[in-house]
Amino acid sequence: MHVKKLKTVLAYAAILALGLGVGRVASKVPQWLTPAYVEGNFQAYYPDASTKVVLYGTKTCPYCQQTRAYLNEHHIAYADIDVGHAGKGQQDYRSFGETAVPVILIGNRRITGFKLPVIEAALEQLKPAANR
Repeated sequence: MHVKKLKTVLAYAAILALGLGVGRVASKVPQWLTPAYVEGNFQAYYPDASTKVVLYGTKTCPYCQQTRAYLNEHHIAYADIDVGHAGKGQQDYRSFGETAVPVILIGNRRITGFKLPVIEAALEQLKPAANR
């Protein structure tokens, strides 16, 4: 009788573990299906012809702070636009249809979130072919 109860308990534990595993993986599926960046012509969003990187973010967002720190550490000039204040920057940010920050424009790529490999690849594509 005890063996039967033990098998039942183990079966329930296995089902629970499998359910938790599926739930954990399922929550990541949208992230896997979302492209790393969106390509497009974002020239209208750059403040001038020499600016090649624009950061839309907030002062309190930790991922925005990480992005700023990375760009500053690598001496990359960028326009820093706080979307927490009303104005053109906030309107531009809303026009992207995004709900998260940071949104980073690098050349012809729009990246949402601090995705270091994606940011580095976009910065690499900005370099002239001779410097790559």
